[in-house]
Amino acid sequence: MSVRNRDSLGGKAAIAGIGATEFSKDSGRSELKLAVEAVRAALDDAGLTPADVDGMVTFTMDTSPEITVAQAAGIGELSFFSRVHYGGGAACATVQQAALAIATGVADVVVCYRAFNERSGRRFGSGVQHREPSAEGAALGWSLPFGLLTPASWVAMAAQRYLHTYGLTPEAFGHVAVTGRRHAAGNPAAYFHGKPITLDDHAASRWIVEPLRLLDCCQETDGGQAIVVTSVERARDLPHPAAVVTAAAQGAGRAQEQMTSFYRGDLTGLPEMSVVARQLWRSSGLRPTDVDVGIIYDHFTPFVLMQLEEFGFCPPGEAAGFVAAGELPINTHGGQLGEAYLHGMNGIAEAVRQVRGSSVNQVTGASTVLVTAGTGVPTSGLLIGAYG
Repeated sequence: MSVRNRDSLGGKAAIAGIGATEFSKDSGRSELKLAVEAVRAALDDAGLTPADVDGMVTFTMDTSPEITVAQAAGIGELSFFSRVHYGGGAACATVQQAALAIATGVADVVVCYRAFNERSGRRFGSGVQHREPSAEGAALGWSLPFGLLTPASWVAMAAQRYLHTYGLTPEAFGHVAVTGRRHAAGNPAAYFHGKPITLDDHAASRWIVEPLRLLDCCQETDGGQAIVVTSVERARDLPHPAAVVTAAAQGAGRAQEQMTSFYRGDLTGLPEMSVVARQLWRSSGLRPTDVDVGIIYDHFTPFVLMQLEEFGFCPPGEAAGFVAAGELPINTHGGQLGEAYLHGMNGIAEAVRQVRGSSVNQVTGASTVLVTAGTGVPTSGLLIGAYG
């Protein structure tokens, strides 16, 4: 990647409101209703009304379009609307899109949202059932005939290589699962509230696709999450301390595919997250030692380890020990393994709570939080900081 100067986005926008539905396995209502509930909750949290909103951002995979959610939530005219591709990789990029709109004066208040019935409706973990003709769909023809039908099977390929290269056992992944569930146990909003696990529990859980066990895989969740983004100046006058977007980035690596980038020279890392990491460090002027909390996308435990290594928190192959030692508080809400799988949007909300000082697992003095989005796909990341 070419060397570029520090960008000018940082410090222009802030997250002023967060809101979510309950996280469940059977919401009993439509995805549109979930989206609207989350949006209204986020606006209430921000001390704003639907009339204040002039921008909306979501995922291409969301079934509730921006204009439909706006109409149902009582929002009026929109001057900005946008969608971001690649599943969970879009999470932090929705906030980046909102921040770009705020910083350039295209919009004043932008709501980012994601809502789905991923447990009671379409379940991603059930595997590829049908693909519309596309270049990406054709690329899956190299993998699907050999039984690689599910996200777990795609990740297992890289996970197995990681263990082989560094001489590790699947217990290395267990430290991530135990950490997430420990934090979820203390979080009343988490599906696994009050249900911590041990390394023995992890080792006893059934195989899904070797070397991944059940407790290496995130949940399937019904729910919605919304984030309200506005200017730092406006956020200062709203009820909660501003959670400033210190830096935001997207990244895709060379030879990038969606979850099946098996033809790269090395399967033990995540080049797309390296692209994001370099941008975040360059744009912010910060380094790993400046980060107080890591909200690390945890759809599968092995990719948490690889992300920590890509960001430079520890050398390659040493992230399991880093997590086990608790050198960085990670996924203090329980993550997608313990709280809910909302394509990472609930992780952004937790970053805001840490900066506000209102997390149920609050890290004392937390003022800089790293948030990452989906891995194995083109992805994104954020550095969220306290104002002032």
